[in-house]
Amino acid sequence: MDSMCRFGKYRVEREVLDEQRLEEITKRKPLPKLKRSVVSSLPVLTWLPKYSVWEYGMPDLIAGISVGILHLPQSMAYALLASLPPVFGLYTSFYPVLIYFFFGTSRHISIGTFTVLSIMMGSVTERLAPDMDFLKMNGTNVTAEVNTAARDSYRVQVAAATTVLGGLIQVVLGLVKFGFVGTYLSEPLVRAYTTAAAVHAVVAQLKNIFGISPRRFSGPLSLLYTLKDVCSLLHHTHLSTLVVSAVSMVFLIMGKEFNSFLSPKLPIPIPVDLITIVTATLISKYAQLNNNYTVSVVGEIPSGLRSPSVPDVSLFGEVIGDAFAMAIVGYAICISLGKTFALKHGYKVDSNQELVALGLSNTVGGFFQCFSVCSSMSRSLVHETTGGKTQVAAVVSSLIVLVAILKLGPLFQELPKAVLGAIVFVNLKGMFKQYYDIVTLWRSSKIDLVLWLVTWVSTLLLNLDLGLAASVTFALVTVIFRTQMPTYSVLGNVPGTELYVDIEKEIPGITIFRSSATLYFANAELYLEALKEKSGLDISKMLIYKRRLEAKQKRRERRAERRAKRQAKREVICRKSTVVEQLELGGFFSQTITKRHLFASVHDAVLYCLDHRGALNGSTKL
Repeated sequence: MDSMCRFGKYRVEREVLDEQRLEEITKRKPLPKLKRSVVSSLPVLTWLPKYSVWEYGMPDLIAGISVGILHLPQSMAYALLASLPPVFGLYTSFYPVLIYFFFGTSRHISIGTFTVLSIMMGSVTERLAPDMDFLKMNGTNVTAEVNTAARDSYRVQVAAATTVLGGLIQVVLGLVKFGFVGTYLSEPLVRAYTTAAAVHAVVAQLKNIFGISPRRFSGPLSLLYTLKDVCSLLHHTHLSTLVVSAVSMVFLIMGKEFNSFLSPKLPIPIPVDLITIVTATLISKYAQLNNNYTVSVVGEIPSGLRSPSVPDVSLFGEVIGDAFAMAIVGYAICISLGKTFALKHGYKVDSNQELVALGLSNTVGGFFQCFSVCSSMSRSLVHETTGGKTQVAAVVSSLIVLVAILKLGPLFQELPKAVLGAIVFVNLKGMFKQYYDIVTLWRSSKIDLVLWLVTWVSTLLLNLDLGLAASVTFALVTVIFRTQMPTYSVLGNVPGTELYVDIEKEIPGITIFRSSATLYFANAELYLEALKEKSGLDISKMLIYKRRLEAKQKRRERRAERRAKRQAKREVICRKSTVVEQLELGGFFSQTITKRHLFASVHDAVLYCLDHRGALNGSTKL
């Protein structure tokens, strides 16, 4: 190959490459069977030995402290969303984080509690362990009250079983290389789903904000039934609880806005959430809010770590659907966030290994009474913006959580639940901003907009599990629709170049037909119709004619030259290696149509026709 530069333009001279010649040059086998390298079972071994303490140590330390401080209030608040005691949120922010350190491939995501999964877990625990199943008679008053100790103990068992089962599902999917499933959970679907889940989170926290006790509903339309019940109980609002909620929200909103204003000038963000719960705990303790104003508080928080225990396997049958839904949603959130940071910082995230890492985090965590985890946008952003470079920062954050579990837990016993509800409310601000997606998608893609709206409505009305199934089903329908209705065009040559685009000007005697979608059974008939309309070729008649020629070839050898001239009208271009493999497997090639009729590019095919087939005077179609 000879190349020259003249007057700022490059002129490349090379031979015309058909498929057979290209295979000879590259020595590529017609049916390559390449084996993918096995991903290391411990990705930490690929980067930890090269870890530079001088370069990464201080940034990871600062990021770890910042994320750890954020873990404390979020873990306790999201435990309430899961209808579990707050201390189990602390456990969830400790064990899974350490597991992901060894098996994860993302350097920046923060594993732990997350709003959507907490809401999904709460629907499971309250469905299988409702308050009505744990009523006990209160002495001589003949009034029933909830045995919270027994209820919470059973809910922890339900959460642990669901988490372990979901983790095992993720591990199995990762081992069978099912990481590609995340591609079917498109960004509009995930964002609409999390937006609808935020509405569920708000409704779930209304009881803590207003100090009321609405009934728990499950199944389709449960959100509407819950809202109706909440509205009917508003006249029973506990004023002291509402005041605590309102003051906490105002303080949190002002603090976060002030934090955003000063963030360019501060090395680490102000821990507004932690300051809020510390301040609220002190006020609650010294003002005796629980005794004097009957404000509901967190209550006893045991110190120390819990020993591992085997989850109740008998619950697997009742939670398998929820476990699968949480496994898919958690993975989709993790991989989308992980790929975002990987693209920004120039490294690669292994989708299958992420499934395994997340699955092991959930499986091991479930044995220590943790509930389902995934990455958190807010904590991951703090990790990145404070300079975190690796998952060493996650280890630092888990150590801060460990200190809270061992020593600081009992200090938060007087923390009002209304404050945790306010933290959930304010932290959902980012998710509610996703409603702006409607305007963006209206301008960019109407199909994605319809997918967004269908996902949002189905998740609100059908609940989180059925809503996810309906959303994924509709997403697959849109994929089929898009591939069935691709854009077809006839290409023409850009003068003075070897480029071919959708323009009016064609090379006389040569028609280049292009489809924007992969050809398969769902759009094959439409493809043939468009090809016939655009180029004038009738493939069905060509195939019939081809069979007739091959039959005559055995009996009429003397007409070989005439048949060869007729076959000049059958040049196929723009091959891909996978297309060649499919043609070989399907027995497409014969003595009359060989790999000499496939070319490496459109330009090779055009040059071949011009030089060898007399295209300027003929009627060759491509």
